[in-house]
Amino acid sequence: MPPIRTPRPALAAVALAVSLTACSAGAASGPGSSAAPAGQDGPPAKVTVVAREAGKPVAVTADGGTLASVTVTDAKGGRLAGRAAAGGGRWTSDRKAAPGTSYTVEVVSRSSGGKETTTRSSFSTAAAERVNRLTLAPGKGTTVGVGQPLSIVFDRPVTRKADVERQLRVTTSNGTEGSWGWITDHSGRDRIDWRPREYWRPGTKVTLEADLNGTDSGDGWFVRDYRTGFTVGAAQVVRVDLDAKRLTLVKGGRTVRTVPVSGGTPGGDKRSWRGTAVLMAKEGTIRMNSETVGLGDAYDKLVDYSLRLTWSGMYAHAAPWNAAYFGRANKSSGCIGMSTADAKSFYASVNVGDPFEIRGGDTKGVVAEGNGYGAWNVSWADWKAKSALR
Repeated sequence: MPPIRTPRPALAAVALAVSLTACSAGAASGPGSSAAPAGQDGPPAKVTVVAREAGKPVAVTADGGTLASVTVTDAKGGRLAGRAAAGGGRWTSDRKAAPGTSYTVEVVSRSSGGKETTTRSSFSTAAAERVNRLTLAPGKGTTVGVGQPLSIVFDRPVTRKADVERQLRVTTSNGTEGSWGWITDHSGRDRIDWRPREYWRPGTKVTLEADLNGTDSGDGWFVRDYRTGFTVGAAQVVRVDLDAKRLTLVKGGRTVRTVPVSGGTPGGDKRSWRGTAVLMAKEGTIRMNSETVGLGDAYDKLVDYSLRLTWSGMYAHAAPWNAAYFGRANKSSGCIGMSTADAKSFYASVNVGDPFEIRGGDTKGVVAEGNGYGAWNVSWADWKAKSALR
């Protein structure tokens, strides 16, 4: 891991060994310290912090004795837990030291004769020159559909993907099989999604622990940890047949209703996407402007009951201006349009995370992994291969 550049190079030097001040029941020999007199218990162990650099675990050694306990605490009271090696002569933290952080190290050591001595010291790591942050989806505490992946988009490029992925832990209430996969978000930023092998089982509870504080992404450091969790709701799937011009809502394996629709106009840029798209957001009434999706001045209007399916602008929504084509022809600018009454009912029935399985003979192609949530269009074997830890 490259060192953090700092005008105070002594703070970032891993090899620098700092001896801690010893304290015991004897008289003080200096500020904050007193040394146990040598006797039958033997001299106190020499305690040294031998690793104290951001992005690396903190390490403490005891020369001439063993470590009974080590406590490493930051200025906010947070602790770096760790463990001693066999023999008790070295202790290493489980977590890495974070950049721009001050730590206090308190050690209880034992001499060869068993006498305990307490020593204390402190050190600070250099601040990060660049910080990487992330955006998590879905939101914490939400209930989502069976197609919703756990998705992380990073503010800065991630070149140390394996190091970052190792710090991400997903747990589920029922042992769901799944895998991380690195992709490029539609925005061009690095992104990693966790999807199960098959659609989620309803009722599954999912949690993410992203212990990233002190991890170098390669183009910026993480300076905090992240936590989120969500619950999987009803087993709903929306099936869109662009050739038959109909949309079907299936809940728990049973068809709830089928409505006529009109999809993207064949033969050009106004075609719809096919494959599985996941409902990203229920946006209600929004302004749609064709210039924002590269279609010139084809339209500029307020659209009701809008359901976002891709970042590139494919929605399902009310389209009363296309009423003559519902169930008969695909005449939209790429979206899936239906009557206002059908759109209102459908909008109330679906949930963010519900998969839309779209098929049709004349489309722009398959929804890409990063254009919304297109991971379901990748085979399981290919998806697992996108993990940096494969």
